[in-house]
Amino acid sequence: MKGYRKYFGKKILWFFITLIAALILNFILPRLMPADPVSAITGKMASGMTDASAVQEIYKRYEAEFGTNKPMLTQFFIFLKNLMHGDLGTSFSQYPRKVSDIISSAIGWTICLQLPAILVGWLLGNLLGALAAYIRKGFDKVLLPVALFMSNVPAFGMAVTLLVLFAVKLKIAPIAGGYAFDMIPNMSWRFVRSVITHYQLPFWSIVLVSIGGQAIGMRSMSIYELNADYVKYARFLGIKDRKIVGYVFRNAMLPQVTGLAMSIGTMIGGALVAEIIFSYPGLGSTMYSAVTAADYPLISATTLIITIMVLVVTFLLDIIYGFIDPRVKAAQFDS
Repeated sequence: MKGYRKYFGKKILWFFITLIAALILNFILPRLMPADPVSAITGKMASGMTDASAVQEIYKRYEAEFGTNKPMLTQFFIFLKNLMHGDLGTSFSQYPRKVSDIISSAIGWTICLQLPAILVGWLLGNLLGALAAYIRKGFDKVLLPVALFMSNVPAFGMAVTLLVLFAVKLKIAPIAGGYAFDMIPNMSWRFVRSVITHYQLPFWSIVLVSIGGQAIGMRSMSIYELNADYVKYARFLGIKDRKIVGYVFRNAMLPQVTGLAMSIGTMIGGALVAEIIFSYPGLGSTMYSAVTAADYPLISATTLIITIMVLVVTFLLDIIYGFIDPRVKAAQFDS
C-alpha cells in the first residue's frame, strides 16, 4: 500500500503542477497575438460614424467592459476568479454572446462526430493489425502497404479527397454543414436524416486516417509479443495456442490503449481539420473562427477544454496502469 500511495501522490502532484502551468499559458498566449479585437468590435458598432471622439468613447467603453485596459496580471486574476464561478467571459467576435453558450452549442456536435469515429477507427485498426501479425502470409503483404499508405495520408488530404469524390463528382453526399441550410434544428425524422447524411463524410475521413496507424502499431506490437520468450516457453509446455494468443494480444494492447486515451483527450483539437473542410458546426470550427478573430475569451475556453481533457485522460491512464500493468506494480513495490 505504501508503494501505491507514493505512486498516486506523485501523479496527483504533477497533475496540479501541470494544470497551473497550462492555465497560465492558456491565458497569456492568446493575448500575445498582435490583433486588437476591441478595435474590431468598435469598428462594427461605430460603422458610419464620423465623430472621432464618439468612436474613441465607444472604444474605451468596450475596453473597460472586457478589461483589456487593465494590467496583464490583474486580468489573469480576474480570469481565474471568473473561471472558479464557471464564467468563461463574453465573446469578442460574437458579442454579446457568452462563451459558455457558444461552447455548449458546439461541443455536442464535436463529441458525436469524433468519439464514434475514434472508437471505430481504433477497433478496426487493431483488429486488422492483430490478424496481420497472426495470419501473416498474403493477408499481411496486402495490409501492410495499404496501412502504411493510409497512415501517411494527412487528415486534410483524406477529407478533401472524400469531399471531391462523393460530394462534388458523384453528388451522393452533401458538400458542407451539419444539416441542410434551410432547416431549423428539431426532433423530426427529416432533420435527423439530414444530420446523418451530413455526418457521413466527416466521420469516414477521420476513421480512414486513424485505421492505418492503429493497424501498423498493433501489428508491430503483436509480432514482438509472439516472438517473446514466454510465448516460446508456453508452447513448449503444450499450452493451447488460443490461450497463448489471448495473453499476447492483451499485452500488445497496452500501448494501443494509451493511444486511444490520448486520441479521446485531444479529440476537440483533432476535429479542427474535418470540421473546417466540411463546415461542420462543432468546436473545431469554433476554435478556428476564434483564432482568426483574435477572440481571447473563446480561444482560452476552447484550448482550456482540450488541456483539461488531455490532463484528466493522462492522469486516469496512469492510475489504471498502476493496477493492470504488472511492470508498474513491481516498480511501486520496489520504491
